[in-house]
Amino acid sequence: MKFTTRLREALRPLRTADREAAYLNEATSLSDLESRQREIDRGRYSRSTNAF
Repeated sequence: MKFTTRLREALRPLRTADREAAYLNEATSLSDLESRQREIDRGRYSRSTNAF
């Protein structure tokens, strides 16, 4: 059972929160972190309902 649970976790798609955290963790300075946080707040990772 533990093997299948670990395999399922490894293959599941990343959640939005996980992608946001990974993006923030790549910041190289405080100003970079702040600008990345603003991008997220503006909806960088939100799904658009208007598909063209």
